[in-house]
Amino acid sequence: MRDFMVPLKDGRRLAVIEYGDPKGLPVMFFHGTPGSRLLFLEDDGISKTVGIRLISLDRPGFGLSDPKPNRTLLDWADDIIEAADFLKLDKFSIIGVSGGGAFAAACAYKLSERLQSVSLVASTTPFVNGKSPKGTMTANKIAFFLARKAPWLVKASYRTTKRLLEEQPEKFMKQNKKGNKHLHEWDRQFLQTDEQLKGLMLHLGEAFRISVDECVNEPVLLTKPWGFSFKDITVPIDVWHGVEDRMAPAAEMRKIASAIPICYTHFIAEAGHFLTDDEQIWKDILTTILERAKENPSISLSLVK
Repeated sequence: MRDFMVPLKDGRRLAVIEYGDPKGLPVMFFHGTPGSRLLFLEDDGISKTVGIRLISLDRPGFGLSDPKPNRTLLDWADDIIEAADFLKLDKFSIIGVSGGGAFAAACAYKLSERLQSVSLVASTTPFVNGKSPKGTMTANKIAFFLARKAPWLVKASYRTTKRLLEEQPEKFMKQNKKGNKHLHEWDRQFLQTDEQLKGLMLHLGEAFRISVDECVNEPVLLTKPWGFSFKDITVPIDVWHGVEDRMAPAAEMRKIASAIPICYTHFIAEAGHFLTDDEQIWKDILTTILERAKENPSISLSLVK
């Protein structure tokens, strides 16, 4: 693993960590909302075995990345170009998970000449008039509503969680083992063991590292118009979605997928939201990205194992 900072032209910095094969096919990973660049307790053996150089970034205001006031989804594409140039990447792929899917789609729209493919994994979809998509579980609907209407309340809740993570991690683990009844059974399986919960704590704690503010600002950003149309995306898109996803309903993603000119869909029966926590699905996602690179004659096959 390699953890470092990328300087940007406006003086901000993006925090980055690399997993997997340093000489593998470069794939940028966009975390969920809230989330951070820290994905694994140790290096990712699957990325290394498959031949993927997994480049995970903190978005502005998360982890160690500097905030960017009044940012938009498309602003993130500008940051990504700077990061790619800093890393000397001519072509690369992107994985966007959950809330990160919106930012991956924005890059697919704006950065077509630099991208091999984009994978939208359990991705959120556009909101209509600021309202959560139909079928979203109640807890998520409330969270998005409060982020817009009572952000101070959500920030207070996140600050309490931050203190719990820092001062009483055992209590946090105990509460999460008991308090995930609202999740689908498929998702609950990934929050049962101490190792799984330590990974969650690492990821979430890093998201709160600078401030909890962006954990409220970004959900509000996602409820606003995204600034582009999916029908104008020319990059190959792979959609990975659990049929039983209650956080980002599959029915909405089916509609989006049908509007994307080049789209390959992988709707997984009985699966919920946490697709990347399943080792086989994670391997399938990475392997498919390699296949897309081989299909694109403009990509140097020397990068593809």
